[in-house]
Amino acid sequence: MPNPLAKLINPWYPSTAIGFEKGIATMVQLDRGRGGTSSLRRAATVALPESLIRPSFDEPNISHPQELTAALRDLATSAGLLRQKRWSVTLPDASSRTLILTLESQPASQAELEEVLTWKMERGFAASLDELSISRERLPADSQGRDRYLAIATRASILDEYESVLQTLGWRAGLIVPRHIGEGQWLTVNGSRSDALLLSLSEQGFTAVVFRGKQPIIIRTVNCDPSECEDELYRLLLFYRDRRAGEAEVGQALSRVLVVGELLDKHRACEIVNETLGADLRSLGAADVGLQLATRELSFDAIAAPAGVATLSWQ
Repeated sequence: MPNPLAKLINPWYPSTAIGFEKGIATMVQLDRGRGGTSSLRRAATVALPESLIRPSFDEPNISHPQELTAALRDLATSAGLLRQKRWSVTLPDASSRTLILTLESQPASQAELEEVLTWKMERGFAASLDELSISRERLPADSQGRDRYLAIATRASILDEYESVLQTLGWRAGLIVPRHIGEGQWLTVNGSRSDALLLSLSEQGFTAVVFRGKQPIIIRTVNCDPSECEDELYRLLLFYRDRRAGEAEVGQALSRVLVVGELLDKHRACEIVNETLGADLRSLGAADVGLQLATRELSFDAIAAPAGVATLSWQ
């Protein structure tokens, strides 16, 4: 199956990427290795003031653009990437919304298709589509033969905040996606056909993506307090288990779990997965997904998203 991002992104994209998150920014440059592996040619992270980036879908994200510009210039200097002009970018998950749109019936015309998708996106994104920058890609049909589409939306005004900071430095972003899209690349890059779960954690809660091969079949963003995280994950896994039980051709069971972030302990997250699904899994690390880290000082959690989109430079 082709990568579902194939038409959401430029035909050519760099091996350099920037990851934005509350309290941290990360830069990476990736090298392709043998046998599907990759390694970091350059990488650096910098701690940011907690109020500098405030991830939100509805409100401005960057409180002081000049301060963020200066931090990125210093970060690029320390990483040896100051002369790099083209970047891929990952944004905090809370700054975007991602939907899988499933059609209950086959539209009679292209105009009817657009009408149905527009209605579903307006409801799912809970915003006027005129205010959004939306990427949309058709996915393979589900197990019942229903057409599906992947849609990613960010407010145009919020995209402009991040792009303006880059432009001040003379940089250009050819690809801007939410964090979980970058992290999810590590579960699809090697072409496994079994089910895999990404659990992307942040202060606001988590985004869970279940992949079947290269294709997302479930995407859920859950806003919750840390004390509610375990219960919400359990509910999501029950939904996945029940959905899987009702499918005529289920393929292989969940075989991989990638937990990124600190809202929930990785070991505890996998315990919940194993107890709910009767599995015996642990959270993957950098080496498990084929990424060679040159030093233990670098956290895979910090670089997983930008390094993931950087792998698109050779896919």
